[in-house]
Amino acid sequence: MFSKRSRRVIGAAAAVAATFGLAACGASGGGETTADGRVEVTFWQQKFEDYQQEWFKKNVDAFNASQDEVTVKLQVVPADTWEQKLQAAQAAGKQPDISTLSYGRIKPGVAEGKFAPLDEYLPTEAFSDIKENVSPFVTVDGKHYAYPMLVEPSTVLYYRSDLAEAAGLDPNSPPESWDELIEWSRALTQGDVKGMTVASTAADLGWASWGLQYNACGHLPISDDWSEARATEPCFAELAEFYKTLYQEGLMPQTPKVGYADGMPYGEGEVAMMQGGSWVVGQLKNDFPDVVDTTMVAPFPSIDGDPTKTTASLGGWTLGLDSKSKNPEAAAKFIEYLLAGDPEIMADFFTETGYSKYTVRTSVDEALANDPEASADPFMAVISEKIVPYGQAEPAYPWDVALAMGTAIESSMKGSADIETSLKTADDAINDIIEKQKLSGTATN
Repeated sequence: MFSKRSRRVIGAAAAVAATFGLAACGASGGGETTADGRVEVTFWQQKFEDYQQEWFKKNVDAFNASQDEVTVKLQVVPADTWEQKLQAAQAAGKQPDISTLSYGRIKPGVAEGKFAPLDEYLPTEAFSDIKENVSPFVTVDGKHYAYPMLVEPSTVLYYRSDLAEAAGLDPNSPPESWDELIEWSRALTQGDVKGMTVASTAADLGWASWGLQYNACGHLPISDDWSEARATEPCFAELAEFYKTLYQEGLMPQTPKVGYADGMPYGEGEVAMMQGGSWVVGQLKNDFPDVVDTTMVAPFPSIDGDPTKTTASLGGWTLGLDSKSKNPEAAAKFIEYLLAGDPEIMADFFTETGYSKYTVRTSVDEALANDPEASADPFMAVISEKIVPYGQAEPAYPWDVALAMGTAIESSMKGSADIETSLKTADDAINDIIEKQKLSGTATN
């Protein structure tokens, strides 16, 4: 079933970019009533992979057929026109009641009064079912302003078991620390095959290194209240040194053909190991099935080998309720049905993804555990049990902050500036962003 659908990584890359570009709703044009007396609510869904469009349509139709009080009108909007269409709808007073939202847009949107809390419309058990480390992604001051749908860890270690064995390494004991990963990379660099690939451009490093920034320092390069930069702390120098070693020793491609979000170099055999997002599982199954049987996954190594430290940020999608919806109860009824109701509905979604996206609800985990196909998947258990529980939300600060840090790591690893100078430049840039954008005290993380 999986290979019959288009599941290229382009959808995941677009999701990352949309995290920073999504404009949320501010007023709703709902309130219509159908000829048979049903309340009509509008649901705008940002376009993802084709199989997701089929899944959303199937379940909107099922919801509409399941009761006689509410009708959901689904509109799929391409990612590249999403913001433009929302702004046009706002000008006309016709925003959707429900929309897809990235986690990074929820808290800023709440601060601007764009979303309504769901707590008065959904049962308490719907929120207690959300995983403990995911619940804060959608919570502000104790209220839930969206319901999570999925998470996608940004950082997973993929490696070829056959190449590991050929190099005298034990594929059942993957590297656990950064030092061990470098040793594996050296052993696996053979001929035209590089041992490892990681993000290597500022634009990719800006977000792909979030998990490792947390891993090295326990925090990001800006204070929790966004009042000052922290990029010059020694732990970030250790992070930069890690990237620099991989690059300067030639253990990774020097001029990658594609960006971090695309697993093609690994799929085509150019590298033996890969730092990649969970979405690469789908790409490998769809585009490079020949390497699936020899691919193993593990949590990305930690700076000191501690597997409970964060190595991945968790991106993903939710459904939010517009604060000016004329029919919030009816709209919330659909959100509950799709995301917070029968766990088999969401279990079906994760099956459709080829287990390349991961659950946010305990009950859905249990449903998948009872599914023989899901239990047999070689990647799902490792990612869902050893990576997702320790992941942290993508930061909500402006992209400029992330790019400043990504630029510092790139300049360090490629030698255009030494590590100390690179991090000082990032620190100065972040402090300048804080001042010019008046970020101090506005943190929404």
